[in-house]
Amino acid sequence: MGAYTPGSFPAASSVVSPSYQKMTLAGNYIDFTAQATAGWAQQYLPELYEQEVDRYGNRTISGFLSMLSAEMPLQSDQVIWSEQGRLHLSYKGVLNTGTGVISATKNIDTNAAEDHAVRVGNTLVCQYIKSGSAGTGKVFKAIVVEESSANSLKIAPYGAANLNAALGLSGNETDGVLTFFVYGSEFDKGTDKMGGSIEPNFKTFTNRPIIIKDHFEINGSDTAQIGWVEVAGESGQGGYLWYLKSSGDTRVRFNDYMEMVMVEAEEKGAGVFTGGDNATDALIGGVQGTDGLFAAIEKRGIVATDMFDGDNAAGSLADFDTLLGELDKQGAIEENMLYLNRSSNLDIDDFLGSLSAGTQGGTAYGVFENSEDMALNLGFTGFRRGSYDFYKTDWKYLNDPQTRGAFTAADGETIDGVLIPAGTSSVYDQQVGSNVRRPFLHVRYR
Repeated sequence: MGAYTPGSFPAASSVVSPSYQKMTLAGNYIDFTAQATAGWAQQYLPELYEQEVDRYGNRTISGFLSMLSAEMPLQSDQVIWSEQGRLHLSYKGVLNTGTGVISATKNIDTNAAEDHAVRVGNTLVCQYIKSGSAGTGKVFKAIVVEESSANSLKIAPYGAANLNAALGLSGNETDGVLTFFVYGSEFDKGTDKMGGSIEPNFKTFTNRPIIIKDHFEINGSDTAQIGWVEVAGESGQGGYLWYLKSSGDTRVRFNDYMEMVMVEAEEKGAGVFTGGDNATDALIGGVQGTDGLFAAIEKRGIVATDMFDGDNAAGSLADFDTLLGELDKQGAIEENMLYLNRSSNLDIDDFLGSLSAGTQGGTAYGVFENSEDMALNLGFTGFRRGSYDFYKTDWKYLNDPQTRGAFTAADGETIDGVLIPAGTSSVYDQQVGSNVRRPFLHVRYR
């Protein structure tokens, strides 16, 4: 067998190197794993933590929509709904102070060109602002004397011989902005009835469901193997079988995707996914997309920028009051939920705390009994401002580093949070055959 020197290691080319002493040495065993310091040479069992460590805690980000208790089934491939229009008439336009003609009327909400529904005899409350001269607005009353066209009309002011006199102008102006609304009408005795009529106005919207898929794979023979680590998943499946872990994680991930799709989805748009690639056309040629929560807010909601972004907290209350003014225009729903990222949530806590600072120089967040054993609560769950109640909470989706939490404000646009009305609306349900109350935000699924 050849000589062997105690204390030396066998040559790398040796398969088995016997020893004259009865002891465990690396050279006495065949290394099937080709690892010099592990494999069969590791004669002692390792100390094992059997249970998998939940390093990242609860990794799922779903629950936002289910928390609103707003999930409803549907049977079709398209959802159509209508929304009421404004009841009162209000517009913007360009005023010629010499002729009294208002032209190029626009929608007061969208600032888009729109034909007006104002009729002769209507009385108006108007605010005139000189072109390029903000802060010079003047309010006056007027009556409509002529409908020039579908997007223009002629007015005469109350209390003055002409518009220049009513506005205190020395000469005619042709490009000032006029904001006006109808507050009634006035006619002379014995005159004809009001001309024309105003029909109810509503807007129709449509959306469609989309199909999402996922899967996991496991070899048939592996289902009989018992793992040596006890696994557990957010879905509640656990044990020593690793394929249960794969199945549970896939199911939880799929549930997260269902919610993320409802939040992030976009419509396809014209001319998209039509590159002429046959493989691409076969895969996504029929993809249409859908309107997600963020897309709907961008198109039809209120978007407020630089409100609660970790900047000077002293100005945040004024910013919030501006938002209240916008809510007044949209139905003035009293109770609203704020789902915020971490920095915005803390920013609101800071400015609310600054408003209730203690008179003795201490911090006074909320109502305390000044107990020496009491822990100081530096956060708020809700507050009231004006006629509105707001309840706020963290939204994990905006904080998780594998979702929207990966984006930083310093590197571009971020979503600080969303405000969702907590009320319901009454609509007629064709399936039920009666009026039902539905939350303002809800999910339709098949």
